[in-house]
Amino acid sequence: MLRRAWALFRTLPAFRQVPSLLYWSPTVLFATTALYVPIHITGRSMQPSLNPDSSPWRDIGIFDRASVRVSRDYQKGDVVALRSPGDVNHMLVKRIAGMEGDVVRTLPPYPDLIVHVPRGHVWVEGDEPFYSDDSNLFGPVPAALIDSKLIAIVWPLPRVGRVSRPETPRESEAQYRHAMATFERDRSRSAKVTFDGVAKY
Repeated sequence: MLRRAWALFRTLPAFRQVPSLLYWSPTVLFATTALYVPIHITGRSMQPSLNPDSSPWRDIGIFDRASVRVSRDYQKGDVVALRSPGDVNHMLVKRIAGMEGDVVRTLPPYPDLIVHVPRGHVWVEGDEPFYSDDSNLFGPVPAALIDSKLIAIVWPLPRVGRVSRPETPRESEAQYRHAMATFERDRSRSAKVTFDGVAKY
């Protein structure tokens, strides 16, 4: 009975493809780990470029690892996957806002209004500053932490394609600056008053 089932299975078209699949599987494995890697993007820090509220699914992107590791082929405006400076086991997806030598205008809570990006570093930010832990929190990032750069979105189907670069200042950035300025003023006022209502001098 088993011999008959095995003989029947060997006549199936799918069985004839097994040697070919086994032959090509190392190449596919190498391509998806060393050259190009799919990354499931979570969170809201790159909205609206990635994971827009209009989409019911989270984006999956194909990231180019080979060109980053071999020739450091990335530039300002690219969306990159990088290891978090605080936890190298955690991967972040951010946009490069400044390369080494650039002068970058920062956002709160960074203590300085501008920063000179040092040699061997980049400045990364999320497109949505309200929800992004980025260089405005932890400062310039060593370029060695960059793992790969986004080539295109491959899921969901309506969003398949390349990600456009923002060309004008984001309205959300202005809103963020205004909200943080208001917060700082309120905190400064409350710091001048003790709990019993007596002003500090």
